[in-house]
Amino acid sequence: MARPQETFGKKEREKKRLKKAEDKRKKREAKKENGGVDRNEFIYVNHLGQLVDTPPDPSLKEEVDVGDIVLGIPKKQDGDEPDPIHTGFVEFFDASKGFGFIKDADTPEKYFVHISEVRDGELKEGNKVSYEIEKGQKGWNAVRVSKLA
Repeated sequence: MARPQETFGKKEREKKRLKKAEDKRKKREAKKENGGVDRNEFIYVNHLGQLVDTPPDPSLKEEVDVGDIVLGIPKKQDGDEPDPIHTGFVEFFDASKGFGFIKDADTPEKYFVHISEVRDGELKEGNKVSYEIEKGQKGWNAVRVSKLA
């Protein structure tokens, strides 16, 4: 005789379906008992910005002026413009190939420099320089490079 066609996977799926239906029935009954309101229906935000299921304490509420809220990027003000001239040190420079790299003095950034952008003389490793940066084809480049004393 042939075995029944019910496999382990089918039994598990049927158990899950019955459990889901039972949970739904229990939830419906609990909602009827609470006057049509599910206790987990509301989610609140407390004074720390965390999601909680209890109403927040009104004494911890802060008043916020609507004018202080800025949506999007804040408008630039006078003096917000960063200094376009940077200072740094020549980390590597190959005079035969005509290029090198400058390490910024304030940040860990390194910038490519070509010999055509050097204003006075040639550069050597360790020289202190001032420069401006521009976006090139492969990243930021140091331009208008001049040696400092």
